[in-house]
Amino acid sequence: MAPNDSTDGIGGADGMSGAGATQTATRRRASRYVVPVAVAGVAAATIGLVPALAASGDPELPKITAQELIEKIAASDTQTLSGTFKVSTDLGLPSFAGLLDGALAGAGGGGASSADPQDKLTQLASGTHTLRVAADGPDRQKLTILDGSDEYSLIHNGDDVWAYDSKSNEAFHEKTEGAKGEAPEKELPGTPKELADQILEAAGDTTSITVGGTAKVAGRDAYQLVIKPKQSGSTVESVKVAVDARNGTPLKFTLTSVEGGKPVVDAGFTKIDFGRPAASTFDFKAPKGAKVTEGDAAEHEKAGEEELKGLEKGFEEFTGSKGGLNVIGEGWTSIAKLETGSPAPKTDEAPAEVKGFLDALGDRVSGKFGSGTVFKTKLVNALMTDDGKVYVGAVTKDALVDAANAGK
Repeated sequence: MAPNDSTDGIGGADGMSGAGATQTATRRRASRYVVPVAVAGVAAATIGLVPALAASGDPELPKITAQELIEKIAASDTQTLSGTFKVSTDLGLPSFAGLLDGALAGAGGGGASSADPQDKLTQLASGTHTLRVAADGPDRQKLTILDGSDEYSLIHNGDDVWAYDSKSNEAFHEKTEGAKGEAPEKELPGTPKELADQILEAAGDTTSITVGGTAKVAGRDAYQLVIKPKQSGSTVESVKVAVDARNGTPLKFTLTSVEGGKPVVDAGFTKIDFGRPAASTFDFKAPKGAKVTEGDAAEHEKAGEEELKGLEKGFEEFTGSKGGLNVIGEGWTSIAKLETGSPAPKTDEAPAEVKGFLDALGDRVSGKFGSGTVFKTKLVNALMTDDGKVYVGAVTKDALVDAANAGK
């Protein structure tokens, strides 16, 4: 049955008047609600695309230690594969319907192509999706999202990136050869063992890692790497990674919350082949009659930077701070504290589409610190006290209240 060996220590883890003044005031009022909404968005965004879905059966495999399994992952050099996988995400959030539509309209995103991957791939941050994937080295990849009879494909082939949305019959094309600068050199471990040693050393005493058994994933024998916080108060129950026993490729990723219920993320291959896909897999020509939008890689990067600056500015307007964070604790139970210097916003002042979302997220709490509201997900929580302090972390509601009571 399952080989078991544990290694503790892998860690985590403006002066205006009239209509202009009214519009500015409205924007500022809305910006005061960026923290709880951003908490939910960051939690969703940080999940990413991690393939996984286990099949039944526990194969008999040779025993292996956690460090040896980490070395096996590090030594893996999978360059070619094709297959199908499912990804399910459940942050325990109320529906984003209406909220995101309003946000995108306010951001001026209404004229964008429906095939633009910058917007389309955000759909993977919630719900359950089936995808087909193919890869042939660093220059050729294809990802297709299946939605009933509709498909959305993203193809990278050399200097070209194509995206196609069959539902709207729109295509998006972008050239990627613009970045000619040399990438900065980084010092990397010379061997898989050196990488494993560095991971173990960096972990400290906050995490336990074990080889928690074996599994069958997409017909492949796999070891289960189980990562758990040692500290109490984290929202993370465990992270499990199923690793191909033959070539070290991660096949399955499951993140569970201490709240129980469905995993926060459960993603995995249902079918996989490590052979080289046919070259024609990565060919693409826009169908006749399709609307084609030409993108600009440099402009995309610039837009991303401006969007990040906008989020930072909105966060500062909400908090009254200029980026100064006080980090409490370490490891899995780290909490970021901000002193806003102003009373917390009242949800009844929020726009209607935001108010319902915040009310569904928030729990009123009280303690030595006074009173406030905890805005919660299954992964990241935020406590906003009525006197203007904000505590945010991947920790439980009680841990946030304890930090506020301690006056840290």
